[in-house]
Amino acid sequence: MSASGGSKAIVAALGANLAIAASKFVAFAFSGSSSMLAEGVHSLADSGNQFLLLIGGKRAQREATPQHPFGYGRERFIYAFLVSIVLFSIGGMFAIYEGYEKIQHPHGLDNWYWPVGVLVFAVIAEGFSFRTAIKESNELRGSMSWAQFIRRAKAPELPVVLLEDFGALIGLVLALGGVGLAVLTGDGIWDGIGTVCIGVLLVSIALVLAAETSSLLLGEAAGPDVIRQIESATVDGETVTGIIHMRTLHLGPEELLVAAKIAVRHDDTATQVATAIDAAEARIRATVPIARVIYLEPDIYSEAEAAKGPDPEATPGGPDRTAGH
Repeated sequence: MSASGGSKAIVAALGANLAIAASKFVAFAFSGSSSMLAEGVHSLADSGNQFLLLIGGKRAQREATPQHPFGYGRERFIYAFLVSIVLFSIGGMFAIYEGYEKIQHPHGLDNWYWPVGVLVFAVIAEGFSFRTAIKESNELRGSMSWAQFIRRAKAPELPVVLLEDFGALIGLVLALGGVGLAVLTGDGIWDGIGTVCIGVLLVSIALVLAAETSSLLLGEAAGPDVIRQIESATVDGETVTGIIHMRTLHLGPEELLVAAKIAVRHDDTATQVATAIDAAEARIRATVPIARVIYLEPDIYSEAEAAKGPDPEATPGGPDRTAGH
């Protein structure tokens, strides 16, 4: 799956959220609705999140240095994780607190038509942003379900914008329900309840984003389809007869590290092996262009050793060799 930054979706979401945030704060000033205040802070936090995604994408383009020899591709993962923190703290927790205060000290709404009008406008603007994110995502997700796309995408920007926009639309419905019930019943407690629901929704989305982006930060392997492509490109059936074991790691959404121990014939010369490794690297890069860093180690394939299975102590994070000593 191609790793796209989804810049169009980010810019569309940024423009929509800035306009919506301004209109929500105006509606809050005229009506005193806590739902409007919570939604305004939510949109403002979302705007900041889009700025974070754009900054992360820019910083990730820096050239590798001796101190960071594999480059800065993971900056995009870091900034996406920051988004989840902002959404949790500024968006979710603030809304829950504001809703709790409104429930404890309810008061009626003034000029109720202001929040209703703004919410209708916000639904239209968020719908446009959500439609843009869906369109860009459809170009990448193929046959995957939406849940699979959010779980497996190596570029964090589109899943972040998708979840933010989806949460914003649900939040607008909750806000509209809280304001509507407060107007119909004359009891401001409904406005507070709607605000708390918005906060719980934002916290839930933030936790999902944090889980997905933390997995990317820890380091994820290439997808199954990409691994199969690399395996097919590596083996030529002549000098490289098979793959003994292989590890892949995303250094960034568009940068993949490939490390493999390949099987060669016992009577091949060093020149033949070196030429075969160079050819295998060229085939891998032609098949999977994001494979930027490739390490291939030749070895003699042994059926007896292969029958023993993988050695857990040879894997990072495996059993500690010093345990008990």
